[in-house]
Amino acid sequence: MFEQVFKNIDDIFHKDAGCSSELDYTEQSSWMLFLKYLDDLEFTRSQEAEMMMETYQFIIDEPYRWSAWAAPKDAEGKFDHNNALTGDDLMDFVDGELFPYLKSFKQRADNANTIQYKIGEIFSEIKNKIQSGYSLRDALEKVDQLRFRSQDEKHELSHLYEAKIKNMGNAGRNGGEYYTPRPLIRAMIDVMQPKIGETIYDGAAGSAGFLCEAFDYLRQGGREKKPLSTSDLDILQTRTFYAKEKKSLAYVIAIMNMILHGIEAPNVLHTNTLSENLMDIQPSNQHDIILANPPFGGKERKEVQENFPIQTGETAFLFLQHFIKMLKPGGRAAVVIKNTFLSNTDNAAIKLRKELLENCNLHTILDCPGGTFIGAGVKTVVLFFTKGEPTLNTWFYELNVGRNMGKTNPLNDKDLADFVLLQKGFESSNKSWSLAISDIDQTTYDLSVKNPNIAETAPLREPKAIIDDIIALDKESEAILAKIQELL
Repeated sequence: MFEQVFKNIDDIFHKDAGCSSELDYTEQSSWMLFLKYLDDLEFTRSQEAEMMMETYQFIIDEPYRWSAWAAPKDAEGKFDHNNALTGDDLMDFVDGELFPYLKSFKQRADNANTIQYKIGEIFSEIKNKIQSGYSLRDALEKVDQLRFRSQDEKHELSHLYEAKIKNMGNAGRNGGEYYTPRPLIRAMIDVMQPKIGETIYDGAAGSAGFLCEAFDYLRQGGREKKPLSTSDLDILQTRTFYAKEKKSLAYVIAIMNMILHGIEAPNVLHTNTLSENLMDIQPSNQHDIILANPPFGGKERKEVQENFPIQTGETAFLFLQHFIKMLKPGGRAAVVIKNTFLSNTDNAAIKLRKELLENCNLHTILDCPGGTFIGAGVKTVVLFFTKGEPTLNTWFYELNVGRNMGKTNPLNDKDLADFVLLQKGFESSNKSWSLAISDIDQTTYDLSVKNPNIAETAPLREPKAIIDDIIALDKESEAILAKIQELL
């Protein structure tokens, strides 16, 4: 129903000089979608209040409501072109009045968990990049065709928005940063089996894909598909999902993505997660479940490293320490990390593996093939662990999809069905096996993925032996050619 509208909006951005990539398209459509969503939400709430003979207190003052400046209507409910700002007038209003007004909500909000604070935070971080007031007017009219008033409409919009995030992730330079493949996330959630009442946290939220998928899983009643009560729905909305995100664009996208999935006031903080000292994390800050794909390959400054007992510049290693600390005793985590973490020989990697194995039960490692993260160019594993008990055995699963993966042939749910099925009982197969931690090297804690069900390839020959063989073959060839010449 709305797919063509999304395409039309992107076409408008593509033609405008201020938007140069999929990142810009998603950013610009996000702030417009947010304001349109907010207008529909306020309209619905005002209607409900009217039915209850109550007065609804609008969040947005009338001159700044979507229905007043972006899409004014005439008496018949049709678009009022005579009163709609366009060209330079529209640009002056948006840049000079609207954005400063919305930005001011951050100072006026009661606390960071209110929709008012989220409005202020979003418009403190995002800017209108569209340079033509006529392009902006066209985009606004297209966005106004979208509606957020029924569950079906929100469901379709969430899928279309996810597709935008996926395209942005596939665009190149930010491959795995914004988009973790949804089949992988769903498999991780299937293993974790979250329940209503448990809190779920992602300290490197990106586009909030983990929290959105976990919301869908719980909203549909979890593995048992159990209908939810009104109380369950309230807990799901307000006291289940928590996240932090450092980057401005990702923060805005995370908020919009969660809203489109049905979480009205997402508990997402715009902050550098790693700037928090581990010693300052209290039991009240800890969570039952952590689902995350932290950035890897980055380098953190010395002052950030000092927040952690195991100091290293590797961003992913710092995040892993943060996640262990943020888990409640008995809490469960599923974390994506580079596969080199399992075998790196530097002191930080060895200490971190030791910490993980001694203080958590690292019960499962999923080894993902190259190409799982389109554009990321690294191989990854998923670590599944429970805090508060040492690891005795680790079950490995080597995911081999039997094809080269890419944009046109990405990971799918079927690829992971066997993993989810076998993981329930830690069953052995030609792709899975168990390793007793007592059998590994206790000085390096090397956890390299070595499938015992696959015969080892013959060792590579020494270069000298290869050269000797070449010389011998050359001599044989000379002798044969000499005999042939004699016959001629």
